[in-house]
Amino acid sequence: MKQILLASLLFGSLTLPLAAQPAPDAPAPPDTKEERQKNTAAKLAGLLQFVSASCPEAKPNYETFKTVVRSLGLEPDALAGGELILRVKAYADVYSRDVPANCAKALENFGANGKTLPGLVVKQ
Repeated sequence: MKQILLASLLFGSLTLPLAAQPAPDAPAPPDTKEERQKNTAAKLAGLLQFVSASCPEAKPNYETFKTVVRSLGLEPDALAGGELILRVKAYADVYSRDVPANCAKALENFGANGKTLPGLVVKQ
């Protein structure tokens, strides 16, 4: 039941912004469902990489992340190599451009009471 809820929240949030800033230098929008799912997973991984490195008041919830990524049809390890790792790094770099604002947005959108995907980011 929890996975269904997480998946529905994630798919519902595909039309919402995943972070505080648009990603102008990020890869071009994907054109197939599979590519959109990979890109969504890369955005989330980039966000968590950013939170882990830059937000002292927050930390990633990797268990929730793994559940969400699997609900997208990917194994989390797929994000650690190849072309996907480049997408992850590109998103993390974009989020790093405004650390205070994006740390606050990460908690607002992905924290315990997050608007986009609650529980992906937790307070330290």
